[in-house]
Formats: sequence, C-alpha cells, structure tokens
Amino acid sequence: MEKLIDDHTHGMMMHNSSDGGMTMMNHRKMMMHMTFFWGSNTQILFSGWPGTRTGMYVLALIAVFMLAFMVEGISHSRLTKSGSIHHVTAGLVQTLLHALRVGLAYLVMLAIMSFNGGVFLAAVAGHSLGFFLFGSRVFNKNPTTVPAAKTSDLTPMSC
Repeated sequence: MEKLIDDHTHGMMMHNSSDGGMTMMNHRKMMMHMTFFWGSNTQILFSGWPGTRTGMYVLALIAVFMLAFMVEGISHSRLTKSGSIHHVTAGLVQTLLHALRVGLAYLVMLAIMSFNGGVFLAAVAGHSLGFFLFGSRVFNKNPTTVPAAKTSDLTPMSC
C-alpha cells in the first residue's frame, strides 16, 4: 500500500513494510525504516555497509560498540593535570577532545538512526561498559574524592 505524501518529501513515498513498520522510499527505491527492526540486512552510516553478509553486520556492531565506548572514555579523560600544563595548551587539548567526543557521539547517533535493534543495543552496551570502566566509582583509586574535585577535562554531556 503506497501513497505519495506531499511535495515536501522530495519524491519520497511511504508504505507499510512486511515487518509491520513504516518505510520511506525515494524514486530510486532506497528504503529507510521508520521503526525499529531486527535483522542483519541493514545499512549503517555508509551506503551499502554492512550489506547482506552476517560477518560484516557483526563487524558493524563491533564498530558501533567501540565508538560508543570511546565517547565515554573521552568524556572521562584526564589528560591535563592541574598546574602541569600551560593554560592555553590545556584549552587547546580540551577543545580537541570536545570536538572528537562530539564527532564520535554524532556517528553513534547516526548509526542508531538506522533503526536496527542490534545497532541500538551495541551502542547502549558500549556507552554502559565505557561508563562502568571510566566514569563509575568501581575503579576509582581514591574513593574519598572531594565532590568539588575535577573528575575529567571535559564538562559532562547534556542536552
């Protein structure tokens, strides 16, 4: 059941997919899911990647996991020690880390926008393990840290 939405969709059409969700198709018949779905036949970040091979899908899940893990690692990094580095250099390092963190976080967001359930779970697992290793108190060498003490070079990510 296909129907043309309107002129604002730039030639896109919506129809019900076989898995019960809505998909969008443009005039070249490229599909984009509008609801979460399960399966290894998906497209993540790049056209045609990972394709239809299960091994490439697993590699894509590992890549998304690692991207999310790195976002947490960068978010809790302490590369600039207080007093040991010039304030301009420290500011440049913080800016570079911020740009890297934001870029990686946007890549994770774009991967999740594939609406693939496995990709979503890989991203959540990467963020969770990264926070567990880098941000939680489990591996804190000094558990009596003063609450006002600086715990990372970057400010927390917030909306």
